[in-house]
Amino acid sequence: MEEITEIRWHGRAGQGLITAVELLAEAALAENRYFEATPEFGAERTGAPMRAYSRFSDSPITLHCPILEPDGVVLFDPTLLGIVNVFEGLKPQGFAVLNTHLGPEAIKKQHSLQGIHIYTINATKIAMDALGRNIPNVPMIGALLRAREIVRKDRMADLLINRLSSRLSKEAVQGNVAALEKGYTEVEEG
Repeated sequence: MEEITEIRWHGRAGQGLITAVELLAEAALAENRYFEATPEFGAERTGAPMRAYSRFSDSPITLHCPILEPDGVVLFDPTLLGIVNVFEGLKPQGFAVLNTHLGPEAIKKQHSLQGIHIYTINATKIAMDALGRNIPNVPMIGALLRAREIVRKDRMADLLINRLSSRLSKEAVQGNVAALEKGYTEVEEG
């Protein structure tokens, strides 16, 4: 079997985490890639901690279980860093994409991380500026695509336009595309 990229997602209900996982899966499908997207819910209420799992591959995926040793983790809400061990099981030389105002070196120091590639982005600020709401999913997708090209960024932008145009205003669609681009370009790597 060819290489599978496994990602574990952490966030809170209402931040668009499940939508982000679905968007990436839909974009992977458009690129003729295989994918698996699995949400995991606890208490289903806005603000409750939650996680999801994604797998992406160029060949069929036969695994259907939670990801215990991910290649990467994506964190939507920085307050979870003190509550959930986001880095648990992360493979050596893995990567983490974090929504935080802190830089990668500060995160590495705070959490004693060595060998892990850290990407930080203030996705909350980008979402507030571009959309007027704290839903950081689209800038987080942009940051993830900068960390690992799971799908092409232009494919994701086209998907956002096509999927959102039927239900959102032109300004909201443009705001989402701008948030994707800012997430991609403003992410810090360390």
